Amino acid sequence: MNKDIFKKINWDKMSGLVPTLIQDVNTNNVLMLGFVNKESLEKTVDTGKVWFFSRTKNRLWLKGEESKNYLNVKEILLDCDLDSLLIKVEPAGPTCHTGNYSCFNEKPNNNLEFLSKLYSLIVSRKKELPQNSYTASLFKDGLDKIVQKVGEEATEVVIAGKNESKQRLVEESSDLLYHLMVLLIEKNISLNEIILELKNRK
Repeated sequence: MNKDIFKKINWDKMSGLVPTLIQDVNTNNVLMLGFVNKESLEKTVDTGKVWFFSRTKNRLWLKGEESKNYLNVKEILLDCDLDSLLIKVEPAGPTCHTGNYSCFNEKPNNNLEFLSKLYSLIVSRKKELPQNSYTASLFKDGLDKIVQKVGEEATEVVIAGKNESKQRLVEESSDLLYHLMVLLIEKNISLNEIILELKNRK
């Protein structure tokens, strides 16, 4: 990530702190507001995860340092007055300490946002590997098992499309999409990368 942004920011306006909005790159929902200083922004750029400066604890803190619900950085934008930041992220789970998706109580409200929430849930299953979770068992079994399931589900979609009802095609397509998301997460590919590739093809 380019560090040229450091030279442009007006660090003096708020005594070295810059208000920073966090936005879900896949849904455009606003997730939270925090403050960064030069050191926390540098760690954000270096690690690819959002670091803030806590005014109450007077220290740097990594979002997700306890919950492991990290904010994985995709883009950092500076506003026209050079005194506020917008960081677009892919959240690895709920952002708010209450367990909500957003600190502003925003909820996924369309089908694309639902897919993003599902993607985040699958990410958390990979991270936590809870017992009795089918998703976690796929990650435990490894890449070979995951690609095998994608192949099986793709075949089921073909069969349903050729010989079965619309409802069966919907069901099998849902299975395929879910297993494809597992594969993407295993290979560290975001939904946004897929969307951008589709946009580039237009």
